[in-house]
Amino acid sequence: MKLTIPVNAEKILRVLEKQGFEAFIVGGCVRDSILGRRPDDWDITTSARPEQVKALFRRTVDTGLKHGTVTVLMDKESYEVTTYRIDGEYEDGRHPKEVAFTASLEEDLKRRDFTINAMAYHPDRGLVDLFHGMDDIRAEIIRCVGNPLERFGEDALRILRAVRFSAQLGFSIEAETKKGIEELAPNLKLVSAERIQTELVKLLVSPHPDYFLTAYETGITRQFLPEFDACMETGQNTPHHCLSVGLHTLQSLLNIRPDKVLRLTMLLHDIGKPAVKKTDENGRDHFKMHGPAGEKMASAILRRLKFDNDTISKVCRLIRWHDDRPAPDMCSVRRAVNRIGEDIFPLYLEVQRADMLAQSTYKREEKAARLEGVNECYRKILEEGQCVSLKSMAVSGRDLIAAGYAPGPELGEILDRLLEHVLEHPEDNEKDRLLALLK
Repeated sequence: MKLTIPVNAEKILRVLEKQGFEAFIVGGCVRDSILGRRPDDWDITTSARPEQVKALFRRTVDTGLKHGTVTVLMDKESYEVTTYRIDGEYEDGRHPKEVAFTASLEEDLKRRDFTINAMAYHPDRGLVDLFHGMDDIRAEIIRCVGNPLERFGEDALRILRAVRFSAQLGFSIEAETKKGIEELAPNLKLVSAERIQTELVKLLVSPHPDYFLTAYETGITRQFLPEFDACMETGQNTPHHCLSVGLHTLQSLLNIRPDKVLRLTMLLHDIGKPAVKKTDENGRDHFKMHGPAGEKMASAILRRLKFDNDTISKVCRLIRWHDDRPAPDMCSVRRAVNRIGEDIFPLYLEVQRADMLAQSTYKREEKAARLEGVNECYRKILEEGQCVSLKSMAVSGRDLIAAGYAPGPELGEILDRLLEHVLEHPEDNEKDRLLALLK
């Protein structure tokens, strides 16, 4: 098998070989190259010790000398070069207490997580596949290297990584590997929130975000997102739905583009439903105010998972308003843009469509017609540059002060009244006309 690797990566291999060391491209970049995917990083494994690697290259960074990793800089590219190693005992379910360097490529590969990530490649020697990773690529299977309980016991994050790779590649998880996940899923509590967040986002923006179902079925979500388990267990006896809250959520993920904010919004948009569910005397379920309830829950969840403030703000606002349904007329849509926010209104429209397509077909045509009408009004608002907020109003607080109004709370009230007028009558958004209205 012949793989195309970067020129600088091959240069590093040749420099190491010239000094009598072994060196191979290894891991995910080999897997992705075989699959025809573009690797994000190119990693190199070698028999050379870190200090020997440093001595051979002019520009290096001490990335993780304790674990044998040196980053070699060539031109504007960087390559992690790691010494063959054997991991010692894992005391915290995440990191080996110590590592021992070895001269054996096999020993280095056998400590890796999955067979598809345990292949090495050299332009002259070809593919080194000691654990049948190619067979598993052909069979589209995620399988641990060796004993799954040992691999997951060493590093609990691998439990979530298995599902993430499955979703990214569209592969199934091999039976024994899946059993290991189910048995050791509670160990995920040993993993930092930041690490879980990273894997969660990669899973959600993958081509198969609905594989999140596997995380539920194997007990993974119970460890870091038990609120989703409650959604899976909450039915929806209403004409508007034909799935449980959880299954509706998974379907909605498939209906929206792979953007972090949008996929997180769909994952959590109905997270408040189990808490507010009411069933009437006819057995019909109602979920009034699930948007605001979900906003609060989503905020707590996203903070728990250490998301940044900008992501939290956008996702929570989208969840709060995701069920807001303005009439398809210009005034209603202007008010909706003002209410929901100019910055997220286009995202809100995408969320509404994804939500609708994951519902039953009950009144689907009417719902779609209303949403298309809202979209059309919004396009016209943008084309005409109509005012939808204080920011785009022709009169500011400074203008009012210049016109003789005293600074203070009343100034804000006046501006709000003017905005109310402009939302109804966008043609009046001119400075002189608005000041005249005040008189």
